[in-house]
Amino acid sequence: MKSRCIAAVSALAAVLFLQIFPERPLAAVQKEPGELHALSAVLMDGETGRVLYEKEGETPRPNASTTKVMTCILALENAQPEEIVTVSQRAALQPDVQLNMREGEQYYMKDLLYSLMLKSHNDTAVAIAEHVGGTVESFAVLMNKKAEAIGCTNTHFITPNGLDAKDSAGEHRTTARDLALIMSYAVKNREFLKITETRNYSFFDLSGKRNFSVQNTNALLDMVDGVISGKTGYTGEAGYCYVCAWKKEGKTLVVSLLGCGWPGHKTYKWRDAEKLLKYGEKNYQYREIWKLPKSEPVLVTDGAAELGEKVYLRGKCRVTGNEKRQKILMGDEEEVIVRIHLPKAVAAPVKKGQKIGTLTFSIGEELIASYPVIAEKTVPRITYRWYVDKVFHDFFHR
Repeated sequence: MKSRCIAAVSALAAVLFLQIFPERPLAAVQKEPGELHALSAVLMDGETGRVLYEKEGETPRPNASTTKVMTCILALENAQPEEIVTVSQRAALQPDVQLNMREGEQYYMKDLLYSLMLKSHNDTAVAIAEHVGGTVESFAVLMNKKAEAIGCTNTHFITPNGLDAKDSAGEHRTTARDLALIMSYAVKNREFLKITETRNYSFFDLSGKRNFSVQNTNALLDMVDGVISGKTGYTGEAGYCYVCAWKKEGKTLVVSLLGCGWPGHKTYKWRDAEKLLKYGEKNYQYREIWKLPKSEPVLVTDGAAELGEKVYLRGKCRVTGNEKRQKILMGDEEEVIVRIHLPKAVAAPVKKGQKIGTLTFSIGEELIASYPVIAEKTVPRITYRWYVDKVFHDFFHR
């Protein structure tokens, strides 16, 4: 009897609970990844550069040793693996973290790139910068030009190792968005991936007298399935910083974190990165966006045609097969808005292939892609001579 009463009370409690808190579908979309420790954070589609989530993603902040992603990619693009790097006094005197190079020592470039990216040695970064750019200052010019070419809009690099610095243009800094763009670019380089996926690496200086062994500090490589690259960083101004790339089932995600805690909170960056990657994996899938909407023909004013008739032409979109097959990472609730922007009229003469409008693809207010709409044929302008030729032709050729 007692057990029956308990069961009845439990059933009644369950009914009341569901009335107060209706059951939610298990597959409900997670609209936000939840609270993050980082002051700035971005989750990006590594293929297209589309920002899927951001928290103060455009705010410039110091970014510590995540700077070395740029240093590495410039070295890979401007030097050969077997080039010999000679250590200067300036490089040898860099503060911790160090390989503890000595002035005058020589190393192969390929070995120093593992020192740079696995253990984040500051002296190695300066030695690489001086070899590639001649001086640290000249190398910084290369860094900023490359950042601009990649699409960064609020980045200013001063040092190749990311140590806090100021010059006449301001502080050494970037944004979470720009840092994600840099990593998205870097992971398209196979050698960069090979280096940053390596767990342990050993090498000698050229004299063969000194042996070094470096271990990868990117713990997320072994914590989260699918992580293919990453770089940590810390300075007193920047706090803990982190940028990583993840790839699984054809989907590439990039996470960047700035100001993700200070001493005592070293693990915050792993928690934030894992949270963002899970959010991106669950809520975003690739979808094709191509669609050509119907459009009205465009009037050609003063266009040459039969006497008394108006001339119209239709637009044709200039797009490749690969562009038509392009896919974008989108959330379940997102929709692509396709618009064709054409004027009601254009003035003659119009040449075949001339741009007369634009086809745009947007998600909300975000422009995803844009293609020119061109004239499908040539339409000459009506002139006095055209009238004369037209009358002569019609009179004598009937």
